[in-house]
Amino acid sequence: MPCFGIFYLFLTSEMLTSEFIKIKIIILVILFAGNISFAANPYFLKKKPLKGEGTYAFLRRYHLDDNACNLTKFLKLNGLNKNDRLYFDKEYKLPVLIYQYNGKSIRSTIGNNDYSLALRIKAYNELILKEKLRQTHYTESKILWVPYGMLKCPNSIANVEKPEKNKVLAVVDIPLFGETGRKVEIVDKILDNRVFYIVSGHGGPDPGARYTGKEHTLCEDEYAYDVALRLAANLIKHGATAYVIIRDPDDGIRNDRYLKCDKDEKDINNKPLPKKQLDRLKQRCDDINKLYRKYKNKGVKSQTTIIIHVDSRSYEKRQDVFFYYWFGSKSGRKLALAIHKKFDAKYRKVQANRGYRGTVSPRNLYVLKHTLPPAVFLELGNIRNKYDQLRFILPDNRQALANWIYLGIKDAYER
Repeated sequence: MPCFGIFYLFLTSEMLTSEFIKIKIIILVILFAGNISFAANPYFLKKKPLKGEGTYAFLRRYHLDDNACNLTKFLKLNGLNKNDRLYFDKEYKLPVLIYQYNGKSIRSTIGNNDYSLALRIKAYNELILKEKLRQTHYTESKILWVPYGMLKCPNSIANVEKPEKNKVLAVVDIPLFGETGRKVEIVDKILDNRVFYIVSGHGGPDPGARYTGKEHTLCEDEYAYDVALRLAANLIKHGATAYVIIRDPDDGIRNDRYLKCDKDEKDINNKPLPKKQLDRLKQRCDDINKLYRKYKNKGVKSQTTIIIHVDSRSYEKRQDVFFYYWFGSKSGRKLALAIHKKFDAKYRKVQANRGYRGTVSPRNLYVLKHTLPPAVFLELGNIRNKYDQLRFILPDNRQALANWIYLGIKDAYER
């Protein structure tokens, strides 16, 4: 642009004929178009790997290992094969597109109006800034980093499965699920004569893990509850009897990104949740066990408890979905392994080469120990990590979590 300024002064002082004025206008248009071209045609980020760092570790350091498109693009950009060695003193093009941020919005900068995509890009840029992979915030430097796979390939875990097209056997109205999901279509009887108790963590006086940002506060109990409702709907859809043990009739299934934190949850009998943690845990176990004895007396042999939580760790700590069962519970372990296997398979399909690091292990937790039905305890991710948060705040992802849990349950009972 300095050259443009000098040239402009030269034209205005010396070239005053109409012909030269036309030339000046043409030059201005070309220069302006060139400036737009820079913004509309991003280039790829160049970085050097660390000494001894291979392709996967290099991509993982820049949080590019969660999408197969990133690996494919990296190899193509640099003319490499999967097993080729990287040299620490050489720059490589990473699958990160560099845009000149326009100061208005991410969506207008990249020319894509998808709000959820913009949210993921924003979280990515803040994560790499936090980890000091870049020095300035994109709003200050006007340089926006956009992972190639995030922009060019489906990145939401929900965008894998096509909706089931089954014959509807019946429709049941469940007001607890809210206006969005109260009409549940029963499409088969795969889980007929099976009873499930779905427990979302915390609630009432205890919101559980929290993340407090500049604009929004995320509460564990709200997101765990939404996934719990979606899971219950899935189970009922396939013929099961499902009880949601912690309830908030005002909420229902919600498609908002940011779920309002409140304290009005009650137990299944519409009783307030106690203030003391041990009393709350005892209350929900008693509710489950009472129902368990009732169905056992009726001859129902298959009863299961699913407990859904969201973890809280340091901001830098990303985590996958973890599964816990009570020591010595063969049924609990079998179910946990089946759901874990389903998550692993789904991530291999949705985000190939990402690697799934969730685990299954026994754990001494009160609800696992004191509920009579076999139980599985799930930790869905780290609510304080902005990358993990996308697993919760995007409603499609909450639905995908519920879908995958159901599919794991289905597999366990089909064996």
